[in-house]
Amino acid sequence: MKKHTLILSLLTALFATVSPTLSAAAAPREIQITSNDQMKYSLATIEAKAGEQLKVVLTNQGTLPKEAMGHNWVLLKAGTDINAFATASMMAKDSEYIAPAMKDKVLASIKVLGPKQTGEVVFTAPAAGEYIFLCSFPGHYMLMKGSLIVK
Repeated sequence: MKKHTLILSLLTALFATVSPTLSAAAAPREIQITSNDQMKYSLATIEAKAGEQLKVVLTNQGTLPKEAMGHNWVLLKAGTDINAFATASMMAKDSEYIAPAMKDKVLASIKVLGPKQTGEVVFTAPAAGEYIFLCSFPGHYMLMKGSLIVK
């Protein structure tokens, strides 16, 4: 009986020591971005390592209605024509302003948010390179875009 208690105690101690490390390693790095009624993101550049887990949290700090000034966050695959993507997506209200024909160009996205709303997405940083992110709400992408630089 003492042997079982000793083994159980050792296993409990081992898992108590290892478990927080595993949890911390699995947690994605959180990136906070805000948007506003002036059609600006608070960040223009995000840097990451290839394979890194990222959690992008977008908060729309604006006050105008979602129908007039909604904001989303869309990360595009490398080489995607940003103008073609934005033009096709402007009319795609029913699919959160991501044109169904262009969905294969998206690496990660956060749906359109109204005033004071927050959304998030967790994804793995792709291979080294530069990736464009933008707001695909009609007319916003020219002012609301940035880069994910993966090293």
